[in-house]
Amino acid sequence: MKCFIGQEDFQIQEPTVVTIGKFDGRHRGHQKLLGAMLKWKQEWGYKTAVFTFDMAPAAYIQGTPQKVITTNQERRNNMEKMGIDYLVEYPFKKEVAHLSAEEFLKAILLGQMHAKAIVVGTDCGFGYQRKGDARLLERLKEELGYELEVIEKEQDPGQHRDISSTYVKEELDRGNMEKVCELLGEPYAIHGLVVHGNHVGGPVLGFPTANVIPPPEKYLPPFGVYVSRILVDKTYYGGITNIGKKPTVTGDNPVGVETFVFGLDKNLYGKQIEVQLLNFERPEKKFDSLEQLKSQLEKDKEYGMAYLSFSP
Repeated sequence: MKCFIGQEDFQIQEPTVVTIGKFDGRHRGHQKLLGAMLKWKQEWGYKTAVFTFDMAPAAYIQGTPQKVITTNQERRNNMEKMGIDYLVEYPFKKEVAHLSAEEFLKAILLGQMHAKAIVVGTDCGFGYQRKGDARLLERLKEELGYELEVIEKEQDPGQHRDISSTYVKEELDRGNMEKVCELLGEPYAIHGLVVHGNHVGGPVLGFPTANVIPPPEKYLPPFGVYVSRILVDKTYYGGITNIGKKPTVTGDNPVGVETFVFGLDKNLYGKQIEVQLLNFERPEKKFDSLEQLKSQLEKDKEYGMAYLSFSP
């Protein structure tokens, strides 16, 4: 996949089928949209191209960071996993914010991205004050010479509700990881580099852990202990993961993702890992002693193994 990150003067030479959006989470609604693009590629030979911004427009306009289910790097990984050919992360700034919908369509989607077909959801919005929508794209398609496909929202049949990033965040706030997995079509995941922690887990508690510090923009579920699945060197392992600030351990600890990996006895420092959260076991708690914490960790391990049907 070819990425144009923070570039305004990029140019795609090949005919493309294009879509636009934030794609936060790559939930089942996003997958429906991206799947339609892949059909255009299969039937017409167009390269698939996704347009998004390098930051959420709301973050620029409001001047405050926006929490996201998937970071920019995770979004790139997701798009590559889907088989997308081009990803444009356009720099969002004042001039872009004031670009009219027609100017955006002509200059960027048709001009720079060489769009021959455009695929959007029914609720798409683009250009100044999001005045560009599916109706505008329909009105201009013959004049400007592109084809258009408008995709209906994917629904959660159990709740009769559209699947959206907002819906996913609501379930994350509840710690309902099974529902989150259902909406995403895959487990919620945190990616990161394994760093040194307090060195309490292994030497003191007998539970050596892999510590990841999530980026500040990452939307996290409630602090607590989760049953997890961990991808290390292309192999999955079961485990238990604590998200939080380790209140039993003294000091001002940053928010971290600390994972005890079942059946893995090797140094993970400096490795990139993926931690998938499958089930919320319990909230984070401050224990009166490390001995009490160790006793609870034994119970957490048993719970995790039973959930994953591991043998001790």
